[in-house]
Amino acid sequence: MGKVVAMAFLEVKDVEAYYEKAQALRGISFSVEKGECIGIIGPNGAGKSTLLDSIIGLTDWRGQIIFDGTDLHQLTPVQIIGVKKIGYAPERGNLFRFMNVMENLLVGGFTVRNAMDKNLETVFELFSLLEQRQKQEAGTLSGGERQMLSLARAFMSSPKLILLDEPTLGLAPIVISHISAAVENLKKLGITIVIAEQNALFTLTHSERIYLLERGRFTMSGTPQELGEEEYIKTTYFGL
Repeated sequence: MGKVVAMAFLEVKDVEAYYEKAQALRGISFSVEKGECIGIIGPNGAGKSTLLDSIIGLTDWRGQIIFDGTDLHQLTPVQIIGVKKIGYAPERGNLFRFMNVMENLLVGGFTVRNAMDKNLETVFELFSLLEQRQKQEAGTLSGGERQMLSLARAFMSSPKLILLDEPTLGLAPIVISHISAAVENLKKLGITIVIAEQNALFTLTHSERIYLLERGRFTMSGTPQELGEEEYIKTTYFGL
């Protein structure tokens, strides 16, 4: 009998993504184990958001993306979020601006109504500010508050995997510290996380493995310690 090879929780194999005729991703392959946090760093325009959009089913992509034993090419974005339990906190939130904080959270928990109260309790423990702003329109929140709400809304769906796209973009250091604490708490809850970020320090701090994405390709990978010692990373992403 042949040896049975265990499959990772998330398997991305030779993925290519397109915007009409323009190719945004080229031969992307990586895996994520259950409960692991991995990071994807790279400059603006490298394809980080496109990669996360592809996992959630929002792009025209080729290749194979398998999550928890299911080929995601067979599913719609609604099924990927609601059935397979992948939460997505996109860049700059993409919130319902004219709905208040609580309404945005309730939309996030639409597919898991039996867990709504429990998830709200956890969200308000992670972000006490959101509990204070429940009735405030999302469009009137600060950039940091919108990012907190985006992450909280993703958690409301009881996800097995959370995709974080640029969670610290344009945020003040004090707000980034709140996002950092939330990520660490999500890790303690056993949630698998993929972070796509320009902020290399933030990503190296929280991730167990790192991939460098440039011009649609992975050009480097390793542990935070390994990449943190690379001269290219030091000069390009830390300005040393």
